[in-house]
Amino acid sequence: MADGLPFWTLVLSAIGLWFVIEGALYALAPDSLRRFLGWVAQMPVSDLRQAGVWTAALGALMLYVGMRLN
Repeated sequence: MADGLPFWTLVLSAIGLWFVIEGALYALAPDSLRRFLGWVAQMPVSDLRQAGVWTAALGALMLYVGMRLN
């Protein structure tokens, strides 16, 4: 990434944002999050895997677009 942020700056920023969002969910809506996680625990593994693939693809696309908008 010669013209953008250094790679490790981007990685650490992304992980930090992930922790901020996850921590805010636990702090602001613990009961709702507990119900959601119970619902997720009941889902078939194939549905979880498919949701994970789509989520990862969307995240990668968003990172790519975000880096190109610079």
